[in-house]
Amino acid sequence: MNKFVGKHVVIAAMSVLAGLASTVQAADIIGNAKAGQGKVAMCIGCHGIPDYRTAYPEVYRVPMLGGQNQTYLENALHAYKKGDRHFETMHAVATSLSDQDIADIAAYYASQTSSSKNNPDK
Repeated sequence: MNKFVGKHVVIAAMSVLAGLASTVQAADIIGNAKAGQGKVAMCIGCHGIPDYRTAYPEVYRVPMLGGQNQTYLENALHAYKKGDRHFETMHAVATSLSDQDIADIAAYYASQTSSSKNNPDK
């Protein structure tokens, strides 16, 4: 029984350390708006259209992202990636992004204004 408990303590400790290591690694990632400019092409099809609404799986007003808080955008994309936020299209997009991509895209949109056209060519 002692060996069983001991193994679980070691596994739990290793899991905590691995989680801390990934948090520290993620904290070292700094978003680059210029790099993000080249990564938002997949975003503007929905988020670049004023008053756009999706029809699947339900009618939903798609927000414009220009001028949004960078940390909020990063957290939202990570939540979509993990499945904590539920919208299948966003989940599919977010799972294709690296942590650096997420930081860059968030930096790009945060550097825009709420009235920006969210056009990556500008």
